[in-house]
Amino acid sequence: MGGLAAATAFSGGSVRKAEAAAAGKGAVEIIKSVCTHCSVGCTVLAEVQNGVWIGQEPGWDSPFNLGAHCAKGASVREHAHGERRLKYPMKMVGGKWERVSWETAINEIGDKMLQIREKSGPDSVYWLGSAKHNNEQAYLVRKFAAYWGTNNVDHQARICHSTTVAGVANTWGYGAMTNSYNDMHNSKAIFIIGGNPAEAHPVSLLHVLKAKEQNNAPLIVCDPRFTRTAAHADEYVRFRPGTDVALIFGILWHIFENGWEDKEYIRQRVWGMDQIKAEVAKWNPEETERVTGVPGSQLKRVARLMVNNRPGTVVWCMGGTQHTNGNNNTRAYCILQLALGNMGKEGGGTNIFRGHDNVQGATDLGVLQNTLPGYYGLADGSWKHWARVWGEDYDWLAGRFADKKLMNADGIPVSRWFDGVLEAKENMDQPDNIRAMVFWGHAPNSQTRLKDMKAAMEKLDLLVVIDPYPTVSAVLHDRTDGVYLLPAATQFETYGSVTASNRSLQWRETVVKPLFESKPDHVIAFLLAKKFGFEDRLFRNIKVNGEEPLIEDLTREFNRGMWTIGYTGQSPERLRLHMANQATFDRTTLRANGGPADGEFYGLPWPCWGTAEMGHPGSAVLYNVDLPVAEGGMGFRARFGVERNGDNLLAEGSWPVGSEIEDGYPEFTMAMLKKLGWDSDLTDDERKAIEAAGGDKCNWKIDLSGGIQRVAIKHGCAPYGNAKARTVVWTFPDPIPAHREPLYTPRRDLVADYPTYDDRKFMRLPTLYKSIQEKDFAKDFPTILTSGRLVEYEGGGDETRSNPWLAELQQEMFVEVNPRDANNLGLRDGEMVWVHSPEGAKVKVAAMVTERVAPGVAFMPFHFGGHFEGKDLRGKYPHGADPYVLGESSNTAQTYGYDSVTQMQETKATLCRIERA
Repeated sequence: MGGLAAATAFSGGSVRKAEAAAAGKGAVEIIKSVCTHCSVGCTVLAEVQNGVWIGQEPGWDSPFNLGAHCAKGASVREHAHGERRLKYPMKMVGGKWERVSWETAINEIGDKMLQIREKSGPDSVYWLGSAKHNNEQAYLVRKFAAYWGTNNVDHQARICHSTTVAGVANTWGYGAMTNSYNDMHNSKAIFIIGGNPAEAHPVSLLHVLKAKEQNNAPLIVCDPRFTRTAAHADEYVRFRPGTDVALIFGILWHIFENGWEDKEYIRQRVWGMDQIKAEVAKWNPEETERVTGVPGSQLKRVARLMVNNRPGTVVWCMGGTQHTNGNNNTRAYCILQLALGNMGKEGGGTNIFRGHDNVQGATDLGVLQNTLPGYYGLADGSWKHWARVWGEDYDWLAGRFADKKLMNADGIPVSRWFDGVLEAKENMDQPDNIRAMVFWGHAPNSQTRLKDMKAAMEKLDLLVVIDPYPTVSAVLHDRTDGVYLLPAATQFETYGSVTASNRSLQWRETVVKPLFESKPDHVIAFLLAKKFGFEDRLFRNIKVNGEEPLIEDLTREFNRGMWTIGYTGQSPERLRLHMANQATFDRTTLRANGGPADGEFYGLPWPCWGTAEMGHPGSAVLYNVDLPVAEGGMGFRARFGVERNGDNLLAEGSWPVGSEIEDGYPEFTMAMLKKLGWDSDLTDDERKAIEAAGGDKCNWKIDLSGGIQRVAIKHGCAPYGNAKARTVVWTFPDPIPAHREPLYTPRRDLVADYPTYDDRKFMRLPTLYKSIQEKDFAKDFPTILTSGRLVEYEGGGDETRSNPWLAELQQEMFVEVNPRDANNLGLRDGEMVWVHSPEGAKVKVAAMVTERVAPGVAFMPFHFGGHFEGKDLRGKYPHGADPYVLGESSNTAQTYGYDSVTQMQETKATLCRIERA
């Protein structure tokens, strides 16, 4: 089996049984779906006979995977048909798992939640959604939380790319990948920092290597660890974990010092670069090396490579985001690209590789504690907009919340949900603690501070796990009751849209009907809504067949509301058309060359402006002014005002091809259309909708008719305006990105020069910074601990460690230790060690002695679970639902630390002590 899985990984996933081995009668149907692991969006061709999934092939026509699969993708059939799945609802009674019916489970869960709501308010129930839901289910979960009356809802993006969204959106308007994996074919240089696509997104590496080979593009990899991606690099830069801003500013120092920046691009399209130059001047080669450990000569070489090979692209992942100053890191990466003039260019941009298959979509659909679908903020106007979309009475909706203030207040982020249980009530900005927790497609071992999470799980009144697999949520705690496991169907047992990392939407079809007693997530949402008595309101615009809401109606409903990011033109019919005609799309541009979707970009990457009838092709490269807006072009978004301290924030001398306004301009409103004399282009129906949304004050984001967008685009303008990107974010704790030493730093000599933040309260909870950093842990915990991914497993690992093909490939949890450190500790490769955390936790794992990590640095993968501080928890799983491979969770040993804007967890730069077991 291991040999077969390995062969699959290297052959593009095309290992098949001989035809003579096929059993049974009946035609074999080929059904298209999309891999449920990373964000590349690989097409899976499922071979189904008599309702049974008997085999699979990679999608040869898909422009994303081009007939390739990684090991995980090649084995997704086992995800659906896996023997280790949770097969029926269960509850814990007296410390034992008992089988119950769906009706009993929903009634008991619902009764308990209603009791909690009555006594403590709606914020005491936390609805943790998932990047594993399709777009329609994700949208429904966020809408469901609104109807329950809480913003205590979130998903995996909080702990993987929330700092990306915050940093990037506040630089040029949208918080997403600007180009695509395919567009890297045009890149003349590729700069990867804090990412390991060879293991985390293996098929993406095909696109990276294509550019490297056909363009002779230098590949620069910056990472504290020599990864499998770094093995392909022309220039590998090993730097100290947690010093990304210093590293980037050290590169920019050489660019500015030599006048290599794109001055005309900056003049036309960038604001604040002079302030950046002043800060970068401090990061001379000597200071950069003191902080990062990287010689100035190497960074000058990197700068030359980027300058001499334009356009180049910058790629980052969680190595850059999961830090207490992660928002600073992501903004620094953006500034590097703006200085080089690489934004809005084919082959340029920031190619931000997302993690899970629909983490982009779930984020877009608002499964977040600080936004509504489409990134509409928590404000009266946003709620009223969505109330109109839903056909809901705004006052009734507001009445569902504990009070109006909480309706417009950020909820507790998933990174801190357990603090919402454990923190003293008087220290929190909500009426009571969290008393019920719903893990709806989320692996708890993907989060830090597992000892605290265990304590919180044991304190809850109610713990509900909705997942195809029981996850570590079933075994981490020592509860004896009050726990329910509900078997969710996999994404292969339902259908709907899913958004790849490049913003393209793809349509999955149902491969097999839900197996065992599992139910699709949108069905579970309906059952809970019915129990709570608001199903008629929640599904007012959505047909329900028995107990199953119609997926297409959910798509059409979010199409009606998500004008901000252009999730309005991707109708189910258009998406199905693209899936059926994948072969017609160019493998580099993603544009259809003839065929029924001629001229459209594959998957209609957002923004796909206007209604489906308007026929916008989608936008393959964000901020590209070399195309008309009607064909996917646009400038930077005008979302920061028109001036700052007397400076113009709108573009100067730059506009999309064909624009009738040949300069910068603000976002469009009805008043602006009238001023331009373009309001005469509106239809009567569009005027009525605009009048209902505020008349002259109505802007393009809340016009349900799409008329303002349509007319702006007719005249060659982007509805969101045409502005400069800003390099200084005056609303953030660090307006100019700043290096700040990690809370747990071994470099006490740098704390005075680069201190962390003062302790403060935000997102309803006290958050510690200075009070941790001022303590010296380095003497007793001298080793920097970082974490990351393996090619064999995904996320918390429950489903992939339950897959026999993958489980055979990686059977043991480990910690990587440099040979120098191993020798000093008396360790040999393969020996068991204890990894101790400064916060009192420990994990028992095997030592892997390797040069991959530098002296003083240790690495652990984060996909394991089922062991806790040396104890094997296999006996606590429901019978037959334990993963094949168990191991310690690296996050048990990870420490406190949260980003200053988003509460992203710190997992890449803490301290530990390693001892022989």
